[in-house]
Amino acid sequence: MAESLTIARPYAEAAFKLARELNALPSWSEALGRLAVVAGTEVARELVGNPRLTTEQVAGLIADSAGKLSAEQANFVRVLAGNERLTVLPEIADAFEALRNAHEGVVDAQVSSAYPLADDQLADIVATLEQKYASKVKATVHVEPDLIGGVSIRIGDEVIDASVRGKLAQMASAMKL
Repeated sequence: MAESLTIARPYAEAAFKLARELNALPSWSEALGRLAVVAGTEVARELVGNPRLTTEQVAGLIADSAGKLSAEQANFVRVLAGNERLTVLPEIADAFEALRNAHEGVVDAQVSSAYPLADDQLADIVATLEQKYASKVKATVHVEPDLIGGVSIRIGDEVIDASVRGKLAQMASAMKL
């Protein structure tokens, strides 16, 4: 995993630099997200390792499967294929998003909730987090019924656990003293 990140980082930085120069960060984010999904499939992994296909053919198949790409994005896929780096597209997409978030002053928050959150509940959580971190917050919500109730929020390596499961774990830990 760490090796994949090391390999992916320079490609993500190059893509980010180009996207910023072209004023096309959102378009590149979407394209890299689609490419990452395609590259993560079993079929794509089989194509990449197939000795009967040229790198140009593999690049074309991956690019075509990811939907409409700009000329620069399609060329990026060809460069990755030529350097045998298509398998790290998911890591490239993640690193690109991290660079974009840092550039735009956005903090990524993973919100886990026992139940689906209403729009106004999520808006309240995001507003509170934006105040706390003095940054724009991009929240992704996951439903995890085993939380029992409440929410657990992960921002970077920080966790804010306001779930019933978390409170019960704290109580159990305190009672063992």
